[in-house]
Amino acid sequence: MKDFLDKDFLLSTETAKKLYHEHAEHMPIIDYHCHLQPKEIYEDKKFRNLTEVWLGAGDRYGDHYKWRALRARGYEEDSISGPWDDRKKFDQFVESMPYFVGNPLYHWSHLEMQRYFDIHDVITPKNADKIWNEANKKLETLTARQMMYKFNVDTVCTTDDPVDDLHYHKLMAEDKTLKVHVRPAFRPDKALNCELSWYRDWIHQLEKVVGFEFKEVSDLTKALAMRIDYFHEMGSRLADHALDVVHYKKASYDEVNAVFKKAMKGEEISFEEQDVYKGYILVFLGKEYNEHGWVQQYHIGALRNNSQKMLKEIGPDTGFDAIEDQVYMSKLSQLLDAQDATDELPKTILYCLNPRDNYALTVLAGCFQKAGMRSRVQVGTAWWFLDQLDGMRQNLECVMQVALISQEVGMLTDSRSFLAYPRHEYYRRLLCEMLGNLVESGQYPKSELETLGQIVEDVCYNNAKKFFGF
Repeated sequence: MKDFLDKDFLLSTETAKKLYHEHAEHMPIIDYHCHLQPKEIYEDKKFRNLTEVWLGAGDRYGDHYKWRALRARGYEEDSISGPWDDRKKFDQFVESMPYFVGNPLYHWSHLEMQRYFDIHDVITPKNADKIWNEANKKLETLTARQMMYKFNVDTVCTTDDPVDDLHYHKLMAEDKTLKVHVRPAFRPDKALNCELSWYRDWIHQLEKVVGFEFKEVSDLTKALAMRIDYFHEMGSRLADHALDVVHYKKASYDEVNAVFKKAMKGEEISFEEQDVYKGYILVFLGKEYNEHGWVQQYHIGALRNNSQKMLKEIGPDTGFDAIEDQVYMSKLSQLLDAQDATDELPKTILYCLNPRDNYALTVLAGCFQKAGMRSRVQVGTAWWFLDQLDGMRQNLECVMQVALISQEVGMLTDSRSFLAYPRHEYYRRLLCEMLGNLVESGQYPKSELETLGQIVEDVCYNNAKKFFGF
């Protein structure tokens, strides 16, 4: 029987251990998609106690994975995401920990205690006082930046709206004491979601930022191009889109403009009109990204705000999203092809939230490669509900079978927490285990172990650095 979370956790063969300890373990991290707040990085946030950094500050902003598990335990919402006493919240989470058996939260939470706080105790109520006191003592000096330094984080890309002034990014660019590169990532979802009630309000915000009124859709695209220029000046090299549903339909400018004007009047926008409008904007943006040498990311398949009751009570992005199951490959193919037809398809990463789509998405990505560029279009790592052992294993196996794992850009956190970096370790250990098994089972020659070690280093760090142009 193996010891719990020992140094060879998830590594069952000598080859896997060699690949991890000699190649993966010490590679820097490029976290190219996360939801950390730039202000907290710049100000080097000091957390008041373990509850704030581990579970959230009580302001409905925190770790959704942990919140969802606690909801399943039947606790009151205010004791999960709300203003309950911090120590009581901590005790509640610790009391629940043994019941997370088989859930990645069990591994992640223990890795967080080990890697950040050097606490190797099993998380149980009998150890609660010791964990609370030792972790809080460490937090007297373990600030947001120090947490990043502990994991050798090279680069972090935050998620930023086109109307953002990037104030804290400016300050960080001038801060010579900051040892991590922090870049903005362009997230123009609000420019696309013409069917939603707040679309017009956001458009008016963008008008104020750029200094002119939008009379037709060409004014909007002009403004978006201006903001892309600004983000580029501020160090951005990638964009991100939450395509809950993929929309695309080839249409004339007049057809697109008619949908834009309907949306600006607050009229109902049909699904087909969304195809027309969103497809046009996405193609426009893709071509802009290509001109700037950016990478575009399509995160596909979230079914959001499933509980309207909880949306009204505590707001969006609080852990009430799920997995969409719409069929979208044909429209996605047309969307990519519309950018590729004029040789303006940028480097692209595709993510699916429904594991059903792994093979279809990976095979489709292979249809849009380009001479002189390695894996111009590729499938990203298992994301959100899938970044657990089974989801990552399926994702990696799929890429190995119908694409090239050697050229993938590796893991991301997609997290709001500074304690999320052990997820990179989780991914790296599984990657080494799977590659090691190929050697141990005679499917890859032992004589090529040096090459395999280089592949591990590339997937962990080097590929992302080159792909994003950092």
